[in-house]
Amino acid sequence: MRAKRLLVLAFAVLLCVVLVAGCGSKVDETKPLSDVKEEAKTMDEAQLRKMALAYKDAIMAKQKEIEALKTKLKEVPITEVLGEEAKALKADLEEIGSSLSSLKKRFQVYIDMLQDKKADLSGLELK
Repeated sequence: MRAKRLLVLAFAVLLCVVLVAGCGSKVDETKPLSDVKEEAKTMDEAQLRKMALAYKDAIMAKQKEIEALKTKLKEVPITEVLGEEAKALKADLEEIGSSLSSLKKRFQVYIDMLQDKKADLSGLELK
């Protein structure tokens, strides 16, 4: 039963990642920040906004994944907190947290460039 829950959770996480990555956006959490900054310098306001929105969407998806994993972790019985299921959930949380951090750093590059251009930032707030 637990293996089935883990499999379903892993599939849900994979589906979210594929949906975010497959939406045609150019969100890349592994691209060096220096490259992101250089590309952002060449973009106009509309392009910067489009990229910021793409990163915002990816960040929101990662935050939902984290919440789902935290909920699953809370459901693990206290007697099994040190078990394999809990360890796997904690590892997933750590990995997604790292990914979220990378996305936020790249998102901020686009926000900073938009601020430099005195652009409207409405709709780009993270919750």
